[in-house]
Amino acid sequence: MKLIERGSGSPRLAVVGGIHGDEPAGVRIVERLADTLRDESLSGTVQLIVANEPALERGERYTDTDLNRTFPGDEASDDYETALAARLEAVLTGADAILALHTSQSAPPAFAIFSDLTESVRRTVTGLPVEHAVDSSDLRSTTLDSTLPHTVSLEAGRQGSETAVSEGYEAAIAFLRAHGALTDEDPVFTETAVIAGHEEVPKGTGEPHVYYSNFQEIPKGEVFARDDTRTHRVDREGVVPVLASEHGYEDIFGVYGSIAEPIEPPETT
Repeated sequence: MKLIERGSGSPRLAVVGGIHGDEPAGVRIVERLADTLRDESLSGTVQLIVANEPALERGERYTDTDLNRTFPGDEASDDYETALAARLEAVLTGADAILALHTSQSAPPAFAIFSDLTESVRRTVTGLPVEHAVDSSDLRSTTLDSTLPHTVSLEAGRQGSETAVSEGYEAAIAFLRAHGALTDEDPVFTETAVIAGHEEVPKGTGEPHVYYSNFQEIPKGEVFARDDTRTHRVDREGVVPVLASEHGYEDIFGVYGSIAEPIEPPETT
């Protein structure tokens, strides 16, 4: 784990890249922030973190186990990522806001993911240049955003794309402005649509096919995805896919969700 700090005092914000070793865009964003942010331009402390350096060197998602499926971790574990999760949490605990950078094989646009709508999370989500946020509180409980307060994950774009790097960097700058650490421009807050994630859609075996994109409502009775052993036909109204992908994950086609109440901007900025 690599930690770079800029500025001093409060608030304390963190931007984390490289949680997955096959998602180098987050690292490039963190490095660009390290190059461009100056102590004198900041009102507060910004922690810039490259998380999983061994996996990044290999270009693989993880070395022993998926880091974003093992929080809060155990520092005594023999599994590298399980021990790393505990070390990373120790560094981040007490932060006023955390932005974790990710990319995926699902189609753009970028979107946010949160588990607990604190006022800090409200400020982050509505301050980011995204139209959608996913409430993942009913899904996994071992991700960074589900175990550390005030954490938002950003799916910055398609894995390996330059767009994910450029848009992720702009989103990170917006995050710093939203929380008052960067005061070069006023933050922009907008109402953000919310999709409540309900269940993962499992893969079987054989060639996968996905027929609907992120946030595209699937009509009742239509097939969302199939492979040689599974066909997922939607049996109710209002189902919306998230992280829809044929090859992005070994075990799932994505997540089923539904439209929820939007997140309103903070009352005061």
